[in-house]
Amino acid sequence: MVVDEVARRLNMSSWKTKDGARQSYDPQRKLVLLEPQTYMNNSGVPLRIIASWYRTPAQALLVVYDEMDLPFGKVRMRPFGGHGGHNGMRSVIATMTEQFPRIRVGLGRPQFESIDHVLSPFTAQEQEKLPAIIDVAARGAQLWLDEGVEAAMQFVNNTAVD
Repeated sequence: MVVDEVARRLNMSSWKTKDGARQSYDPQRKLVLLEPQTYMNNSGVPLRIIASWYRTPAQALLVVYDEMDLPFGKVRMRPFGGHGGHNGMRSVIATMTEQFPRIRVGLGRPQFESIDHVLSPFTAQEQEKLPAIIDVAARGAQLWLDEGVEAAMQFVNNTAVD
């Protein structure tokens, strides 16, 4: 949802599916947005293929992902780090490196099976909060593009979603 919102804000409406990911390329900005279409455990594979194709170093990547270890709606940004038990990030790190910025969007810990929690539709109360959550993460991504990781982290990590 965050990547789709960034694409909307940047008027990147042309998408194709190739190399295991849905992707949109803006040659003027030299920007590629991608959404892996593989199983989460393999999401690093299309990222590696596409980053290699565009000769993009890991430090020039921004990965946005959901995080059960953050309360629902909490958004956090870090300049690099480990996978924290997240299988998608484990795949990305295994195929790339730990040295890339990331925006984590909190889903909260489930009371039931994790897979069911991640794949379940949002509740009505959660859906009410989604626009604000997506806005913070998308604005963070835009700040990262325009002003760098420090400015983006300052904004994301200091903006509360009510």
